[in-house]
Amino acid sequence: MSGPGAGDVALACMVQMADELHRRGVRDACVSPGSRSTPLVLALSRHGGFRLHVHLDERSAAFFALGLARGRGEPVAVAATSGTAVANWLPAAVEASHSRVPLLLLSADRPPEVRGTGANQTIDQVGIFGSSVRWAVDAPVPEAGPRAARRWRALAARAVQRSLTPVPGPVHLNLPFREPLVPSGAGVDVGPAPAASGPAAPSWRARAARPTDPRDTRELVQLVRATERGLVIAGGLDGDAAGRQGGAALAEAAGWPLLAEPLSGLRTGPPALSCGSVLAASAAWADRHPPDAVIQLGATPTARGVLALAARARRLVVMTPPGAEADPGRAAWLTVHGDPGMLAAGVARDVGRARRESSWLRDWCAADRRAAAAVSTWMAGLGEEPFEGRVAREVAACLPDGGLLFAGSSMPVRDLDSFMLPRRGLRVVGNRGASGIDGSVSTVLGLAAAGDPTCGLIGDLSLLHDAGALLWSRGRSTGSAVLVVVNNGGGGIFDLLPGAASLPERERLLAAPHGVDLAALARAAGVPHRAAGRTSELAPAIRAGLAEGGVRMLEVPGDRRRNAELHAACAAAVDRALR
Repeated sequence: MSGPGAGDVALACMVQMADELHRRGVRDACVSPGSRSTPLVLALSRHGGFRLHVHLDERSAAFFALGLARGRGEPVAVAATSGTAVANWLPAAVEASHSRVPLLLLSADRPPEVRGTGANQTIDQVGIFGSSVRWAVDAPVPEAGPRAARRWRALAARAVQRSLTPVPGPVHLNLPFREPLVPSGAGVDVGPAPAASGPAAPSWRARAARPTDPRDTRELVQLVRATERGLVIAGGLDGDAAGRQGGAALAEAAGWPLLAEPLSGLRTGPPALSCGSVLAASAAWADRHPPDAVIQLGATPTARGVLALAARARRLVVMTPPGAEADPGRAAWLTVHGDPGMLAAGVARDVGRARRESSWLRDWCAADRRAAAAVSTWMAGLGEEPFEGRVAREVAACLPDGGLLFAGSSMPVRDLDSFMLPRRGLRVVGNRGASGIDGSVSTVLGLAAAGDPTCGLIGDLSLLHDAGALLWSRGRSTGSAVLVVVNNGGGGIFDLLPGAASLPERERLLAAPHGVDLAALARAAGVPHRAAGRTSELAPAIRAGLAEGGVRMLEVPGDRRRNAELHAACAAAVDRALR
């Protein structure tokens, strides 16, 4: 009988690597078909401890993994064959890097001796993700030997560690395999596996914050105590709910209004304003109420008005996670890197007793009540017309406690920021690291696969950009997900950008009208489809879709120009109320 072949050796080494990944807390692996990755995917599949998710499209697989990692709070592995399959991971790797989501990108490759020879399905995969990964290794070709198990386990352990610390994000292991790739079943000596050492990977959202420089903390405490006209602004925040509440504690201690966008998890009621971004968008109000100091938590705020308010402050303090920046206007007086929620809670604790209510805070709260009433009255006057901002409000309000809402980039996340009412029990997430529309459907499906009832509020172009994920979802267990698709026949945000409406090429080059029948697309994917042309139809359809399980599409028809008119009319109603 002949000895073990290359496929046997590769499988034996990958078995060690897969087991160490599992030992370190990795439980999900997204794989795509291909021959070069045979030893890798066999090891993941035969281990028995991984939930395997098979995706035809590698780009979709990587975004699905990103959603799954967000939903579970654990690193997720992604495996694929060599060549352009690997290049398809780049958009998700970029988003994971900017969003600080841990992914383990495991790419199969040709062995070094055939690289650069024109061999089929061979590209330069070494360093292909550039600065978008925390760590990248071009691993050696697997070999048998008494220390092989130790080497491959050490590589897996280091990969998990680097995906989590010091800054969470994707890592890339490039794994070359020689032919034959299919194992014969012959035994292979890779030596003993080392004893388990180190804990399983914790949730990266629960990681401990780095100690803050005490001088920064003292300076912030002094700033808060000395400033009455201040604001706390909360952009997107990671971390658990308890950690995020530090932002609310800081606002209460300072006696400042809290402008919290939905992705912060802090728009749950006082001290957070209901219409903070709407107030910031009112030029007349903002001109009369420039802040002396702003403490900005988390990611860069979405709303232009909120960003402008922050930039006008005499003192802008940015609290952002390690490895992240959130000061596009380069206006920060001080930037502090650490867990923003924990940093804010520490400052609030040192500030001590909350400041007595000031005229500044009373003015903001009174204006917030007037703006909220004006928006609600104006929306009620629309009757059943499905204004996109009202769609966002209704979707966020009707989801069950414990639910998860994915805010699509472009208009959905902005409409939620402007019009979502305060509520508890709902987690709102979005791909706001790089803010692209690609991979939106895949991310929603990955979030749903983590187990929580999930709704994705996205635009028609986002759906079409990732339609392959919808087609591949047919017959697969993806949890309960309702895709609410606002179909206004193109890119609606371009009707709201200053000056864009006057461009003669706007319709063809920016809005990109498509004319695709979304109901037919849903039928092709085997996805049940409903249409909601009236506002009152939204909540019942979403609740029914979540109760039925699986993937559902709810299409909301819209008109881009009418939507732009309604946004302007709503802003005018708020301005009148504030006067």
